[in-house]
Amino acid sequence: MLKKIRVLLAVFFMASITLLFLDYTGSVHAYIGWSARVQLVPAILAVNAAVFIGLILITALFGRLYCSTICPLGLFQDAVSRIAGIRKKNRFSYRPQHRAAAVLRFALLGIFALAVIVPVSAIPVLLEPYSAYGRIASEIFGPLYQLGNNVLAWLAERAESYAFYSVDVWLRSMGVFAAAVLTVLVVGIFAWRSGRGYCNSVCPVGAFLGFLAQYSLVKLRIDKEKCTACGACARVCKAACIDTSGKEIDYLRCVACFNCMGSCPQKALTYSTPAIMKGAHTMKTSEPHLREKADALPKDGAARRGILAGIAFFTLGFVTRAAARVYEFDGGLAPLQKKKAPLRASPILPPGADTLRNFQKSCTGCQLCVSVCQNQVLRSSIGAPLFMQPSLSFERGYCRPECVRCSGVCPNGALRPVTPAEKSATQIGYAVWIKDNCVVNTDNVACDLCERKCPTGAITRIPQRAGDPSSPKIPMIDTNRCIGCGACENLCPARPYSALYIEGIDTHRTI
Repeated sequence: MLKKIRVLLAVFFMASITLLFLDYTGSVHAYIGWSARVQLVPAILAVNAAVFIGLILITALFGRLYCSTICPLGLFQDAVSRIAGIRKKNRFSYRPQHRAAAVLRFALLGIFALAVIVPVSAIPVLLEPYSAYGRIASEIFGPLYQLGNNVLAWLAERAESYAFYSVDVWLRSMGVFAAAVLTVLVVGIFAWRSGRGYCNSVCPVGAFLGFLAQYSLVKLRIDKEKCTACGACARVCKAACIDTSGKEIDYLRCVACFNCMGSCPQKALTYSTPAIMKGAHTMKTSEPHLREKADALPKDGAARRGILAGIAFFTLGFVTRAAARVYEFDGGLAPLQKKKAPLRASPILPPGADTLRNFQKSCTGCQLCVSVCQNQVLRSSIGAPLFMQPSLSFERGYCRPECVRCSGVCPNGALRPVTPAEKSATQIGYAVWIKDNCVVNTDNVACDLCERKCPTGAITRIPQRAGDPSSPKIPMIDTNRCIGCGACENLCPARPYSALYIEGIDTHRTI
């Protein structure tokens, strides 16, 4: 029963988090966006005390339920391990953890914690499990999902239906895609060969929660009087933590998956407190009729009620708001030649980032904001100063002042929620005019597109030659009014480089 409940919850969390990254419309975040905010490291970075304390209490009371139920990378490993188990069942065995492996594991935890504090963004970005799965879902599952949507849109169009609409499928960042593929290979090989090997060898969150789980109140316990050391439990233990010869469990590695309980022919495994285990032994040594009643009692009944109450309390603490707002937008000029991104001295940070330092410290590069960006301006890079963290670029669109989706979905606190009004008055960059790229100079034609499309009126045209009103007009930029939305850069007809480009600023300011 406990395993069935855990599996149902795990399926819910896995489906919810995956859907968050696949849903390019952003409409589901209002309902299940909280599933990203209950991840451990994002809760720490966002200083979400309620979630952090809740997860710590759950671990202290019931063991590593977070790893077996909530963490998407752990659940991804379970899926890979289950596929591997089709070919060979009961394939696991107990493997004592060598001292060197334990030292390495906690050394990685220490490095990870130090990198979060300092901060050194590259290490949390690479090792944080939620963000690692986010890259897999966004960069690998996402394009496949969008291709499937486009097939349905094509079929619907031929049936004169508009139930689906086609979307662009494109690779936002080759470096992030390569990192996602590498993560799949590393984690997948671990899972294929050893179940939860990655969790118990590399993952810093697993190391931290494993340390706490050693002292949890309710945990899996072996009744040594019933146990015959048959090894059935060890053969299904994906954490390889059950020593049947010594009738012991390594709680540092146990992820509370409950596979072992259903496999034991002697029912020697219970999920209980020390008091319940002691009471069961006392009853077994009493009169024969009492022993019969003791054998008839469900050993895990009290623990089951406790875990259900704990999970219910934890889950009900998160209240989601109502429906998400869907923004409609039109396009710009159809490009005759693909635009190229200019070299920027500073990256353009998403609205709500406030400062480069705050963004670098809090962002783990999970790609959730990138996934919901309908304007296709957010993408991540491998280089400094934002290692696999998103910034804006305007080859495919511009950052519309009324759209605030990216700030509303960030679970890490790297982006604070902003309103459309606040965003419209916040400068995230400023426009720069490149004389030699402007079609007024290169093609000797009149062009007022940048002036007409600027939402803040920061661009006005002035005569190219002072004192000659009839001379061609060129743009003049008021940097005190420019918010850096990128409309001018995106809609500029110059190719491949626009005549105007946006330069980022390290500290956003209100204009």
